[in-house]
Amino acid sequence: MAIETAVVESLLRWSPALAAGFGQNILISLLAIALGSLLGLLIGALGLSPLRLLRLPARLWVQLFRNAPWLVLIYFTTYVFPFEIHVGGYYLPFPDWVKVTLGLALPASANVAEIFRGAIGSIPSTQWEAARSLAFSRGQLFRSIILPQCFKRMLPPWMNLYAVITMGTALASLVGVHDLIDTAQIASNTVNRTGFTVLIYFSVLALFFAYCYPISRLTQRLERRYAFY
Repeated sequence: MAIETAVVESLLRWSPALAAGFGQNILISLLAIALGSLLGLLIGALGLSPLRLLRLPARLWVQLFRNAPWLVLIYFTTYVFPFEIHVGGYYLPFPDWVKVTLGLALPASANVAEIFRGAIGSIPSTQWEAARSLAFSRGQLFRSIILPQCFKRMLPPWMNLYAVITMGTALASLVGVHDLIDTAQIASNTVNRTGFTVLIYFSVLALFFAYCYPISRLTQRLERRYAFY
């Protein structure tokens, strides 16, 4: 019982550091999905272009980064970008967590582009034809009819993608980012008790679950709500 109490006390002492590490994971996930969404919408729009010169590179981007291992992309962005940037006579650091964010933004952009393409493709052709018969311009057609419906259709898979990106941030520790996993490893090596190691990694699992599960449940609710749109 004394050993169990000591293990719990050790976990409580490490709790602030674990929370700070998890905050790093959340920051990376939010920035990655934001960058990936902006780039993905652009790639998705180019993929729908009637111009072959624009459409083919966009589709190649989607196929490449949707099927590339995330860890490989993280290693790629970690080593392809410099460790510091020379700007106006000053050397600014380019931290590893930013490189991980870029690495995760690449598959995020490919998936968002595919989500956007699927949402556009799910709009019944009768709506396009009706809008054209009413002399809607292309801008009016997208702004008033297509995009509002696309947003509702895209939101559930986009939220699910964000949850997956959040879980993918666990790879950040492999390139030296001081996140939740890295903090747990340091704590495990410092305390050096099997019971503590089991407990702290269970706590890591619980943190990710507590953050991602509500997103998953909300995604399911939105899917049911927008099932008829």
